[in-house]
Amino acid sequence: MTNNHFDYIIVGAGSAGSVLANRLSADPANRVCLLEAGPTDKSFVVQTPMGVIALMQSKTRNWLYNTTAQPTQHNREIFCPRGKMLGGSSSVNAMVYIRGNKWDYDHWASLGNEGWSYEEVLPYFRATQNQERGASQYHGVGGGLNVANSRSEHPIGKAFIEAGKQAGYPYNDDFNGAEQEGIGAYQATQINGERCSAARGFLHPVMDRPNLTVHTAARAQRILFKDKRATGIEVQIKDQIHCLYADKELILSGGAFNSPQLLLLSGIGPAEELARHGIEPIQKLPGVGQNLQEHIDVVSVVKSRTAGPFGLHPSSWWYATKELWRYITQRRGFFSTIFVETGGFIKSEPDKSVPDLQLQFIPMAMDDHGRNLKYLLVRGLSLHNCLLRPKSRGSVTLASNDPQADPKIDLNMLSDPEDLATMIKAVRISRELLSQPAIKQWNAEEIFPRADQQSDEEIAEFLREKANHVYHPVGTCKMGSDEMAVVDQRLRVHGIEGLRVVDASIMPTLIGGNTNAPTIMIGAKAADMILEDNA
Repeated sequence: MTNNHFDYIIVGAGSAGSVLANRLSADPANRVCLLEAGPTDKSFVVQTPMGVIALMQSKTRNWLYNTTAQPTQHNREIFCPRGKMLGGSSSVNAMVYIRGNKWDYDHWASLGNEGWSYEEVLPYFRATQNQERGASQYHGVGGGLNVANSRSEHPIGKAFIEAGKQAGYPYNDDFNGAEQEGIGAYQATQINGERCSAARGFLHPVMDRPNLTVHTAARAQRILFKDKRATGIEVQIKDQIHCLYADKELILSGGAFNSPQLLLLSGIGPAEELARHGIEPIQKLPGVGQNLQEHIDVVSVVKSRTAGPFGLHPSSWWYATKELWRYITQRRGFFSTIFVETGGFIKSEPDKSVPDLQLQFIPMAMDDHGRNLKYLLVRGLSLHNCLLRPKSRGSVTLASNDPQADPKIDLNMLSDPEDLATMIKAVRISRELLSQPAIKQWNAEEIFPRADQQSDEEIAEFLREKANHVYHPVGTCKMGSDEMAVVDQRLRVHGIEGLRVVDASIMPTLIGGNTNAPTIMIGAKAADMILEDNA
């Protein structure tokens, strides 16, 4: 490799990494290198929203992680898909545009993270967005991430909104506006009915910049140091090992699983974990890989009385054929769906200060992240109900000191009794919603939980059997100044010069909603801090 010196090297081309590459390379004087372990995102399957079903099982474009056996969930190994291509998980997600609650960011600031209050991060949400509804106090236009109304709008989604009203919940036409609480339609990170990933929005428009080098199939091996300064990265690009050097900063944007893994492999982390794998310690930081948080989710599934909902049931084939042609010619309809077209944010108890549950309604039957294909042959409905701020904490550690090995992931969901109690309430709320008159015409019978699972103890057992998550891992390189913090409020790794972490792993606590838009915000805010600190 003829050029191995850069000002900035970014490891990971996902939601944060794509934004960083865009912002840092805007000044032609900055030499920027972006490394991505997976391939390019150029694929009809990636661009087409319906393609998410195939991407959930793609060995090429998905890390396909699994947890260790989980004692709190009958020793199940929980599937943890993560995007592995340009755009990262924004190239495989369900494209729901949610920022979280104002309270979440004010809480971060209250923990001592100056600059991260809602009023301070809102400008970055607005600047990175192109809201098709137009600009407002809460929304911006002209940013790379296109945000649009659904181009599918299945009528059963409208019925679910009406069911929410019948159950006593307020209607909300903008979950990212003045108030988050209520039931309504989600907006999508789409443009003209196609996926608008972070790569499409921020990376592809600037790929021709001469000062930006992008390597795919580039697997980071370990960080290079000179004393307590990160100087570069050892990386396997295709089949060859290279050493690339960052004259200003090395930035990790691999996400809540991969960033702590790389820190640990490089000698930054808990002393006992490093010693266990024979890794020479560079900086002892006990919080690396700890504080893992994930939205605990339960899906209630019912059979449908009539044809109409999505799926592969023979009664849907003619509908699907017509909708495919509609998508090809108009980029509208079934194949543009984000599946989760409607839902909302509600409180498990009236006295909660902010919503603590998120609803995601899908007009099809599903099980095991959609991987249980027999459920696609069932006409049915699914209602996700997830806990927004769980108290359970997990960890990411090393399975070995081999950089090619998967990290050891322990979500430890439902380990906190309060989480289990709230999720029991969530199941009861979902049942109530699915029994409302507006939706009852489609609801023939319960698939799970079973109709005979009614008591708290029976529902708790159902949760241990079936509870999962919704792909929002955070917290493993948390921001703060306490002994378990990994980065400071400017996302610099404690005790190490020239090294930052910029991705969802820096969130000290999980936000109340989907994590893609917040991670893009983090990338944009971090870019400003990096440029300021290196001016």
